[in-house]
Amino acid sequence: MKKVKIKIKKLVHFHGELPAYQSALASGFDVRAQLPEKMILAAGEKTMVPTGLSFEIPAGYEIQARPRSGLAAKNGITVLNTPGTIDADYRGEVKIILINLSKNDFVIENQDRVAQLVLAPVVQAEFDVVEALNETDRGAGGFGSTGVGR
Repeated sequence: MKKVKIKIKKLVHFHGELPAYQSALASGFDVRAQLPEKMILAAGEKTMVPTGLSFEIPAGYEIQARPRSGLAAKNGITVLNTPGTIDADYRGEVKIILINLSKNDFVIENQDRVAQLVLAPVVQAEFDVVEALNETDRGAGGFGSTGVGR
C-alpha cells in the first residue's frame, strides 16, 4: 500500500491520541473531539467539533472528512458537508461539521471519535470553452431521468 508523509501539528488544546487507522487496510483514520466539556448536539442541529489538529498536506492531495459509519447507523450523526474537503494550502485547525439527523439529542464527549479523514489525490480541471458538447443517449436528462432506482 502506498504511503504519503503528512505533517501534523498538535494545537495547544489537543490532548489524547493522535489519529490512527483502526485496521491494516482502512482507508480512513479517525479523529477525536477536543472539548473542554461534553457537548449536546440536539436533534436536527449542527455543530463544528474541534479536532485540535492542523495538517500540511502535500500538493496534489486533499484530506476528505467523512462520517463514521457506526455513528451514522446507530445514532443518525453524520458529517454535514460529506465529504468535507481540507485543501493542501489550508493550515488552520480541522473542525468537523456534524449534524444530528435523529429525533434524539446526542452527547459528544471529549475524545470521542467523530469522523474519519481520508487522504485522496486531486486532479485539477483545465477548462476548454466550446460551442457544443458531444451528444450522448442521456443528453440533458437530469434527476431521475434514467428511471426508478429499483
